[in-house]
Amino acid sequence: MKLKKALLAIPAALALTLSACSGGSGASSATSDSNGTSTGVVTVNGSEPQNPLIPANTNEVGGGKIEDLIFSGLVYYDAKGATHNDMAESIESSDNQNWTIKLKKGQKFTDGTEVQAHNFVDAWKAGAKEAMLSSYFYGHIQGAADDGTGDLTGVKEVDDYTFTVALKDPEADFPLQLGYAAFYPLPDSTLKDSKTGGEHPVGNGPYKLASDNAWQHNVRIDLVPNPDYKGDRQPKNGGVSVIFYSSTDAAYSDLLAGNLDVLDAIPASSLGSFQDDLGDRAVNQPAAIWQSISISENAPHFSGEEGKLRRQAISMAIDRDSVTKTIFYGTRTPAKDFTSPVIDGYNDALSGSDVLSYNADKAKELWAKADAISPWSGQFSIAYNSDGDHQAWVDAVCNSIKNTLGIDAAGKPYPDFKSLRDDITNGKVESGFRTGWQADYPGKYNFLAPLYGTGAGSNDAQYSSAEFDGLLTKASAASSVDESNKILDQAQELLLQDLPAIPLWYSNVTGGYADTVSNVAFGWNSVPIYEDIVKN
Repeated sequence: MKLKKALLAIPAALALTLSACSGGSGASSATSDSNGTSTGVVTVNGSEPQNPLIPANTNEVGGGKIEDLIFSGLVYYDAKGATHNDMAESIESSDNQNWTIKLKKGQKFTDGTEVQAHNFVDAWKAGAKEAMLSSYFYGHIQGAADDGTGDLTGVKEVDDYTFTVALKDPEADFPLQLGYAAFYPLPDSTLKDSKTGGEHPVGNGPYKLASDNAWQHNVRIDLVPNPDYKGDRQPKNGGVSVIFYSSTDAAYSDLLAGNLDVLDAIPASSLGSFQDDLGDRAVNQPAAIWQSISISENAPHFSGEEGKLRRQAISMAIDRDSVTKTIFYGTRTPAKDFTSPVIDGYNDALSGSDVLSYNADKAKELWAKADAISPWSGQFSIAYNSDGDHQAWVDAVCNSIKNTLGIDAAGKPYPDFKSLRDDITNGKVESGFRTGWQADYPGKYNFLAPLYGTGAGSNDAQYSSAEFDGLLTKASAASSVDESNKILDQAQELLLQDLPAIPLWYSNVTGGYADTVSNVAFGWNSVPIYEDIVKN
């Protein structure tokens, strides 16, 4: 399944980016009540969403960050990744396959209509029927195809506040997944008119759009507290304005000047100095973020056995230790697998993980074997978005590949994240491209199924392996998380052979905040807990 941002992943997502516009305005005045709640609006960095704000059709960080503020699901994740009921009163099953979900009564959307069972049922069914980007999350529900599309016959409304979900197989961690955006509800108005609902979203979360024109495309989106939200995530501020910057350098300059309150990505140019600049307002902590280079299975010279050899050669031609030290000043850790050290069950001793270590001689040997199948010609490029501060590491990785393999290698910049993602989604990138994953929920499965399962929404390399898919199915039906994690390690060992994505490093969340705000904390997935931030 896939989680973004997620993206929410970003996942979902999922894919990782931070971008922005020319500048923010953090100079709003604020007052506080006896509970420490402030009336001031908090300014944060973000990026223009790739698509209209329909949760099931969002698998990148820019849109996911906003949706997680204006929508609420059945459960939410706290700063440490633990789940808590939000819209749900209870989520129960006697066999881990047939689930009964009861909603809290009196929860409302921002148009005044009540959040009822059909708002979840119909939203999920629409996501599957219309093959939205996150439809893969529905693939384990009865009636759906393996890619999550089709008719979700396993989801049924019982009454206004109760619905049932029948899975294809038992899944003990099903409730853990339900905080992801694909499982958010939609109001009747959006279900009837998704175009209007995507541009002017009506949510049920702790925030709502400040006005009809609150979303200024490529500039910012302004959110204010939603007075009808009754859940635990009550805002302690007067709103959140997400500013879309053209570069993280511009965002960091605004942070230092007090014109931006919170930044969740320090630019590469300041990684060596930001902790001195910000002092105890600097953030450098592990997070469920992972970076990689993906290469489409359909790219010239990268299909079949030749492609497998070339991927392995490129991976072993990258000096990850050098890049993480010289470019990132130790705020990244060379990857040993496809997940994250902060996720339960992390294993840094997988069979085949030596392919992720720099070995110039072996890289040349593998490249020569690939040349024996079909001689290499042309340039190996890595596409990246210029608004995400990736040029320095892309150039360093390309130089490592060039010097090791003796081929032409260079970065291929796109002006912004959206244009890069559009070409990736449409299969138009015919070499390497920057990818990454910010977990949508705190589980190993989330790092694997959404990215490499056949037909998965974030399967950018168009990877397909019946053996891998079978291991995912087996892992999801395991009776315990520990058993599932052991099976998922077998799946990872298969990925280490095929390398649909080349793992680079795990990312710490490196960010900070100005002295204009307090009570700032970053969560397990690198995202600030926006509702808890107080404007000074």
